Amino acid sequence: MRECATPPFAADAPRVDDARWRAHDLLRVTRRARADNEPDWVREALVRAPWAVVRRAQAADGFVAVGIRGATRAQRFGTWLHHQDVETICSPEDLLSTSPSDDRAALPAFAALTVLRASPSALDEYTWGPTGSAGFELATGAPTVSASSDLDLLIRMPERPASAAIDALADLLARAAERTGTRVDVQIETPAGGVAFVELAARKPLVLARASDGPRLVEDAWCTP
Repeated sequence: MRECATPPFAADAPRVDDARWRAHDLLRVTRRARADNEPDWVREALVRAPWAVVRRAQAADGFVAVGIRGATRAQRFGTWLHHQDVETICSPEDLLSTSPSDDRAALPAFAALTVLRASPSALDEYTWGPTGSAGFELATGAPTVSASSDLDLLIRMPERPASAAIDALADLLARAAERTGTRVDVQIETPAGGVAFVELAARKPLVLARASDGPRLVEDAWCTP
């Protein structure tokens, strides 16, 4: 996050990982206390679309770390919500059955999503869905995707995939990107945290796994202490 609020809990408060809140889930907000260092655009953004995205950061009991997105790429604000202020949880996979409005379906990011879910593919054995601007627009109805937007995806892989499965996914994503003229950016959710698919596909000896307690380089994202 480019800017972040001061936590609404004591610095020495025990941190908890609540399984209800998963990175990239979208939360509909019913109310929220304004942070002391909050930019003016945050209030306007929540009036336009009262939603926040769960981010990878630790929180004290009763809170969830979220990000607020504004009208531009530069407007991103990290803050915390109290559990009681969350009305609805929408996961990336919940959005696979949701379509954009007809006048926006031709945007490259949405076109790529249509290609990927239109026919049986290497994705079928996984739980997956859109995140980023495409996921936000599908969940909220607020126009967020632009002609230059990437398609961001989350794929859940609780078990280590075979090398052939990684190669098949890489080929599928590359063909969808080429066909629609956009970039498909994929994060893999592993037991160690979120890992960029391009790092797995490149067979890097170390990959960066992002978790709530911070990023770390790991040799095997499916082998956790």
